[in-house]
Parts: sequence; structure tokens; C-alpha cells
Amino acid sequence: MARYDPSVIEPKWQSAWEKSGTFLAKRDETKPKYYVLEMFPYPSGRIHIGHVRNYTMGDVIARYKKSTGHNVLHPMGFDAFGMPAENAAMASGGHPKTWTYENIDTMVEQMKPLGFGIDWSRMFATCDPEYYGQQQALFLDFLEKGLVYRKNAIVNWDPVDMTVLANEQVEDGRGWRSGALVERRELTQWFFKISDMSGELLDALDTLDDWPAKVRLMQENWIGKSRGLQFSWSLTEPAHGIDTLDVYTTRPDTLMGASFLGISPDHPLTKALEAENPDLAAKVAEMRKGGTTEEAIEKAEKLGADTGLRVRHPLNPDWEIPVWVANFILMDYGTGAIFACPAHDQRDLDFCRKYNLPVIDTFVALDDPKPVETEAFVPPKTEKVKWIDHFAGLDEATGQEAIDATIDWMEAKGLGTGVTKFRLRDWGLSRQRYWGCPIPVVHCDACGVVPEKKENLPIELPEDVSFDIPGNPLDRHPTWRDCACPSCGAPARRETDTMDTFVDSSWYFARFTAPRATTPTDMAEAEYWMNVDQYIGGIEHAILHLLYSRFFARAMHICGHLPEKSKEPFDALFTQGMVTHAIFQTRDANGRPVYHYPEAVEMRDGKGFLEDGTEVEIIPSAKMSKSKNNVVDPMNIIASYGADTARWFVLSDSPPERDVEWTAAGAEAAHRHLGRVWTLCDRIAAMDADAKGEGDVDLLREMHKAIRDVTLGVESFGFNAAIARLYAFTNTLAKSKAGAAAQKQAIMTLAQLMSPMTPHLAEDIWAHQGGEGLLAEAAWPVADEAMLVENTVTLPIQINGKRRSEITVAKDLPKEEVEKIALADDAVVKALAGGQPKKLIVVPGRIVNVVI
Repeated sequence: MARYDPSVIEPKWQSAWEKSGTFLAKRDETKPKYYVLEMFPYPSGRIHIGHVRNYTMGDVIARYKKSTGHNVLHPMGFDAFGMPAENAAMASGGHPKTWTYENIDTMVEQMKPLGFGIDWSRMFATCDPEYYGQQQALFLDFLEKGLVYRKNAIVNWDPVDMTVLANEQVEDGRGWRSGALVERRELTQWFFKISDMSGELLDALDTLDDWPAKVRLMQENWIGKSRGLQFSWSLTEPAHGIDTLDVYTTRPDTLMGASFLGISPDHPLTKALEAENPDLAAKVAEMRKGGTTEEAIEKAEKLGADTGLRVRHPLNPDWEIPVWVANFILMDYGTGAIFACPAHDQRDLDFCRKYNLPVIDTFVALDDPKPVETEAFVPPKTEKVKWIDHFAGLDEATGQEAIDATIDWMEAKGLGTGVTKFRLRDWGLSRQRYWGCPIPVVHCDACGVVPEKKENLPIELPEDVSFDIPGNPLDRHPTWRDCACPSCGAPARRETDTMDTFVDSSWYFARFTAPRATTPTDMAEAEYWMNVDQYIGGIEHAILHLLYSRFFARAMHICGHLPEKSKEPFDALFTQGMVTHAIFQTRDANGRPVYHYPEAVEMRDGKGFLEDGTEVEIIPSAKMSKSKNNVVDPMNIIASYGADTARWFVLSDSPPERDVEWTAAGAEAAHRHLGRVWTLCDRIAAMDADAKGEGDVDLLREMHKAIRDVTLGVESFGFNAAIARLYAFTNTLAKSKAGAAAQKQAIMTLAQLMSPMTPHLAEDIWAHQGGEGLLAEAAWPVADEAMLVENTVTLPIQINGKRRSEITVAKDLPKEEVEKIALADDAVVKALAGGQPKKLIVVPGRIVNVVI
């Protein structure tokens, strides 16, 4: 009897698929296309079991769609620019390019043994000049259409690394690499005009029916549509030519609770005042420390400074309130100025308590009208409250009713204007670092900012750079930096900022449709392959990556690189859960945890022990982390059990949107089951082809039910449910006494149904049973509806109200015949003891009740 040996089976079929070009994607207008895409990985060096789960999900869909007659595009690439490569170069003295491409080679070498049905001929990395050269061409097109511009902006500045940091690179107010306190600095930066599309991006969320509701809500909140009031406050005395301050607020209903007027540290008035007031300048400088993110500002200690200026309340010129600079006010939202109502805003309340400013209630709870003390009263806008002397005559009303009434009242009085604003800000793409896509413009003293000519693209990064001193190596590379102006030919300087890596991943899905095109896309290919039918990735990318990709798709359409239909590029989105693993730890002499790799721990009776007998502390179901040594290397799994085992396990143990815990016992169980399937195949292949049996129809009926259920499972991303059905059908087949022909048909169908999950084993079973051609290219089985109709029904028998037995009868059997069979049942005969039932009730298709 042959033994299940994945180390032989898996390379054999991977070679066969490659030789036949099974997964090469070519445009074919005679077939419906299907584009499945997983979010591409960063080349960190080695894949982990989380990669296996993500790409196996995509592969199941890709293989299934191919078998249902679709022309499938399933590509792979690498998101390869970014700070980690520069950090590695700094640490090792090497080059980011070398580090990146070596890691890509390693990851491809690890991914291919998993048998993914990927068109590897389309692979690229975002650091390939062929890719980022076309990204530079897109930038120039966007610039021409007014979709990208340059302006001064407040940024996160790392004073040690001497670079701008993205918001996500600021951790607790410090740079993620240097650990230095981040400063707010004003620099000239490049921006994409995403805010112009705020309304469209928001409204289009309603069309994304096949996206998770939570993702759409996250995007909606990030775009942040709000209607508020914009109005002016008059300074009691003009200052630096300014006599009024414009304010935007989303809570104009609280105007009578104004305690102070606050302006941003970056407001023009602040800058004018600090130029002549050293004491104020010092306080404002302190406020500018820390990140620019809303989260960083919210968490930071509230800092303020009294400017000495005062403004008149717009509803009462005799009521004056002070003007303060406050570190929690953002210049790029609204007007950079607010009025504070501390009774109904916790941030304002904390500030006022710190600086002894007044707190004025404008409304109170209906059932508990007590004044605010240490906690602001901020009920839901839909909750009715009692208003205190509201200027619009409100008594009891909800917050939203009060907002609407206040805006109407202020507009009618000519005191303000209702304005709709969005939280979404323009996307700053400038990064002061080397390992990124160069921004293709030149700075000329005579001509200003000049776009590079497209025939000169790509503007490639120079390789002769060093990272021995902080800052951007491009700034100190004269032979690359210094150039001729593309317009007048005079000496000029290249832009040394490179693009945010979010740019690289915001259009790769479009590039995969024609990865070798000499323009960003080939419109014929884009028309055919777009949109992405199924996109798969982590929930952590639910906001920025998806939002930026949606913007890019619209911008590419405007510039003629994508069709109208692709303004929303991802038709369906699935966000998968993580793969977790227990953490094994002991403690050192100082009580600090020492982490141990799973392979160093032997499990006995639910406890873990090291080789020397030391018992380890087990923290279950933890997120995999290299720092905790609880990562699982797929290469070890493949070496021990085979790729199909890894694929089967990550799909079988939990719904794909939830986390799944990797356990050695689970992997061993999956491997044993696959071995059992192979043994079953071998037994059936050895049967006499003419051998008869019993129960052929029953086996084939179960086979068609399995086809139906597994198909539904795959199509609905219920992979674990599909696998549960495959387990059940395997048990049915193993116990069957049907003839050879029926069993052979059943095992071949089982192989077809398993093929998206365990393609190597399925392919080998198919070949072992004499299947024609490659199973990867065979059609998906179709359930026979006639075989799904149940001809029998199982009826429970209750005797005096308690279930005692059951009978299986023909579904259309007359009631009288059912009664006869029930009375002949052993349990009923025993209960009657020769007598007759008092009552015998048959509920057709449901139950038999016997009353004695």
C-alpha cells in the first residue's frame, strides 16, 4: 500500500502546474474574468503562518473560480520601499536595495512550496525602477490635472533622524526608530488633493455592498462629514492688522457657554504675537513638541498661554472673553480657532480647570439638573436636555435639534453661515528619506518648480549612498541632486523628498493588469481585468490604504489610466483574522520574562516543559510576535507535515474572519486526516472495477449533498464549514459498502472538492484514480438537484411523551403504513407488552406519538 508522502507529492505537482502554465493569466474575451488579490506583503525576510492563512484564502477562491470556467488573475508582488530597509542598512552597513531584494528572494522561495496558484510572471516589487518610474509618470499626470500641489504644512519632525514621520511612525510622542521627542515643524511639502473628493468618497461607501459594514463605518468616520457654523468674533483692539477671528464649530448650540477663544499654536495671529513676545514664544515652542496626530494631541498634557487679547461675544458686545493659545487646536481643521465650552467638552473642561477659567452650563439633564464639576456633560445628540436661557428660545430639545435651530437662527440674524466640512485632510506625501520613489520635479531659480520630462523617467535612486550620518542621503549627493532644468537648461536641483510608501500600494492593483506596460496601465488590459473582484487583507488597513487606493483609482480615471467603472476598484472585500499561538515563558533571576520557541517546549498533559524539565508559563492565543518567540515558521510545518496540512489547518479551525490559534496537536490531526484520505484513495484504486456492493445510491446522494454544501461554503467564505462537510463525507465514504464504480466516483469528487484547500493531495488522488489531465484545470462538480431531494424521512417515536426510538420511512408513505411500521418497532412492541395503544398519532414528516 502506498504511503501519503507530501515531500514527494507536492514538488511533483508544483512542477507540473508550472510546466503547463496552469496559472498564467491571459486576456480571453470568451471567458468571464475573475481577479482575486491579497494585500501584498512587505519583504521582511521570512513568511509566517499568518501569510499562509491570508494567501491560502485567496488561493481557494482563485482555484475555485478557475474550475467554474472563469479566466482568473491571481498575482503577487512586494511593497518594498520604506524605513525598515534603511534601518537595516544603518544597522548592518549594507544597502537597502540589497537587503530588500535578498528578502524578496527568500520569501518567494518560501511561498512557492505552498502551492499557491499565482501567476508569478506578473510579479514586481514597488522598488523596481520599472514600477516606480510609472508611479512618477502618474505623479506628473496628477500634477497637470491639479490633483497634487505643494504648500507649507505642519509635520512630525524627528530631530535625531532628521526626517518627517508619518502619523503611524509616532509612538507616544516619540519617533519609532530614534525614540526622540517629535517636534511640530513647518516645512514645504507635497500633497494629494484627496479632500476635494471627500463627499464623493463618503457617498460611494453606500455602493460597496460586499464590503464589511465595520470597514465602511471606519472609512465614514475617518472622512468625518459634519455640519457646523462659521462666524466671527471681534477683537476689542486690533492686533497686527487683525480685527476679527473666524471660528468654525460643530456645536454652535453651546455658544452661551463660551469660556475663552482658543487659537492654534500655528495660527497666523500666534506667529505674529510670538515674534514680539519672548515669553509667549517660549510657551508656544513647548506646545509644538509632540506629534501632529489627533490622537497624540488628545493624549498630550493640555498646555495654554494667555495672549492678553480679548474678543467680544457675537451675541453680546459687552461680554468679553480672553484669547488663549492652546496646544490641542489643529490649524488644518476648520479655521484654526475655536470657542471653548468646557461644560460640554471634556478637553475644554480639563484646560479651564487647569488655568482657572470659568465653566458655564448651557444645558442640563432632564432628570438630574446638576452643574458640571470634573466631568463634562456630553449626552448623545439624540437625547433631550433642558436648555438654560437659550438665545433661540429652546426649552427641552435634543442636541441635534438645538444645533439645527442655532444655525438657522444665526443665519437669519446675519451672524454666521452654516458650513459642511469634512475631517479628511489632504494627503501629505513628502518623506525626507532615501528608500522611496523620488518625486519627479526639479527646482530652478529661474523657472521655479519644474516637472521632469516623461522621457527622462524613471528618475532612479543613486546606489552610491551612505547612512553614516542622520538625514536624507539624497540631500548630500551632488551628482544626483544637481541637474539641468528640464525647461531652461540652467543649473537646478532635484527634489530630494521621496514619496510616502502608501503611494506605492495605492495603485499596484491596477499595475498587475499589465505589469510590463510602458505606461502606468494598458487600458485594454485594465478594461478587461478591473475591477478586483475579491480583495483580501487585514483589518489594520481598513482606513488609510483603502481610502488612498479609492482616491488613486479616481485620479487615475481622471488622467485616462483606468475606466469609469474602476473609480471604486475593489468590488468585494474580506478582512481575515490573525493566526495566534501560545507564548511560552519562564522568568530570569530578576523576574523578567524569558521567551521560548514552540519547538523548544514539550507538551505533557496540558503543561509545557523545557528539555531540562523546567515548566514554562503558558499564555494562550496570543498574537504572533518575533519578540515573544511565538511565531510559527511555515517551512518547519512543510518539512514535517507538508504544505497541504498547513493550508488545511489554517482554513479548518475557525471562521476566516476570526483569529485561529495554531497548535501542534491541530496540525498533527490535520496531517492524520489527509493521510487517511490518501489511504482511502489507495484502497478504492485497488478494488476490482466490476465489484458490486450495496448502498450505491445512498453514497452518491451524500456525494451530491457534499458538492452543494462545499460549493456554498467556498462561495460564502465559509471555508471552515466547507471543510467540516468534507470531514463528514470522508467518514461516509470510509464506511460505505457501495460498489467500486460508485466509490471511485465519490473519491474523485472528494478530490475535486478538496482541491482548492489541499491542491497537491487532490491532484495525486485524481491521477491515482485515472482522472483526465490536471485536476487544477478540471471543471468543478455540479450537484444533481434530483439527488438532493430527500426520498425518506426519519421520524422520532415518543412513548408517553418520551423519545424512545425512531424509524426511517418513505417521505410519501401513507399514514396507515407509517402506523404499521411504528407498531412493529422493537421499542413500541416492548412498551405495549402485547396490548394495544391508547392513542397512536402520526404527524406526517415530523413525529409519531404512542400513548399507552
